[in-house]
Amino acid sequence: MKRLGVIGGSGLYEIEGLTEVEEVVVETPFGEPSDALVRGQLGDCELVFLPRHGRGHRLMPTELPFRANIWALKELGVEAILAVSAVGSMREEIVPGHLVVVDQFIDRTRHRPDTFFGDGVAAHVHFADPVCGDLASDVHGAAVAAGATVHQGGTYVCMEGPQFSTRAESRLYRSWDASVIGMTNLQEARLAREAGICYSTLALATDYDCWHESEEDVSVEAVLVVIRENVATAKQVIGELASRLPDARTCSCKSAMEHAIMTAPDCISAEARQRLDLLLPERFRSK
Repeated sequence: MKRLGVIGGSGLYEIEGLTEVEEVVVETPFGEPSDALVRGQLGDCELVFLPRHGRGHRLMPTELPFRANIWALKELGVEAILAVSAVGSMREEIVPGHLVVVDQFIDRTRHRPDTFFGDGVAAHVHFADPVCGDLASDVHGAAVAAGATVHQGGTYVCMEGPQFSTRAESRLYRSWDASVIGMTNLQEARLAREAGICYSTLALATDYDCWHESEEDVSVEAVLVVIRENVATAKQVIGELASRLPDARTCSCKSAMEHAIMTAPDCISAEARQRLDLLLPERFRSK
């Protein structure tokens, strides 16, 4: 059974043809996820949805329980995650309403845990290519099939928020050749890699941030209008992607942790083994 996780707005699970829908509450060693997860069946694919900010958008980006969210998806057997996210465009050609399948990140966050490890277990996972190339290619193909205007590749600046950028910051990020700016996806990508889950971002451009001289500065009202218009497109992309996922993964994401743990096995406590058992390679796991 193919299992696709989708992180985004709570309305995304209202997809035509989705059956056997149920809510699932998952307990994790890292606290509660943002909300109950919604699981359903679409063709030969099981979809698991997680409203990133909780139903009703209750959680700010800095407050998101990133570790619990990714752990919960791993616990439910998810092997690929599509992160659907509203972003600001940093490029003239990425018009509000366009989609971007990003392939790189720049970290501008300051107050967020973004690893499952520590507390007696040191691990360093490869992250040069932070999204799964195979999954990103499938996402791009699904967006094209859905009739969206989509840009393949681009750099996502992940800022702390919750405030939008200053004009000086916005101009700086443009000088770095950034494509879009958002507040959530980098921690998800880092943790998905540690969890051995393929990860790709579908960025929904809602505005031109505040760098564009001929456009109005970003406002919550304007963002919400474009998001509502893009929800239907995002649902179509999800449906197309579910039908395109391979039966078996051939990428390296699932084995990312195989040689990442630096701590000697005999130095890992029983408590740490129990806490991290879902992520550890076989030779490190509790007996």
